[in-house]
Amino acid sequence: MKFAIIETGGKQFKITPDEFIKVEKLAPELKEGDTIIFDKVLLIEDEKGTTIGTPYIKDAKIEAVFESRNKEKKVIVIRYKQKSKYFKKNGHRQIKDKVTIKGLK
Repeated sequence: MKFAIIETGGKQFKITPDEFIKVEKLAPELKEGDTIIFDKVLLIEDEKGTTIGTPYIKDAKIEAVFESRNKEKKVIVIRYKQKSKYFKKNGHRQIKDKVTIKGLK
C-alpha cells in the first residue's frame, strides 16, 4: 500500500504504513499497544491502482497500534469589547492520541 486516506474524528488523514499520526481523542479505555481498526477508508492507492470509495470503500480496513495520549499546546481565546469593560480569557488543551499505522487489513 503506497498510501490511503481515512476519516476519523471528523478529519481526513493521508497515511502510509509505519507512519505516526496524531488523531482526535479515541476511546478512553484504550491502552498502549492496543490494536485499532479504521474502517472509514476513503481512498487506497497501491500497485494495483487507485480505489475510490462512495463515500467509503466497502470491506477496507486500516490496522493501527495505539501509542500514547497527550495534550496539545494551550490555545488562548480572548473576547474583548472596547469602551465597555468587557474582557474574557479562556484556554483550551486538546487531547490527541498518537497512533502507528500498520497497514491494510
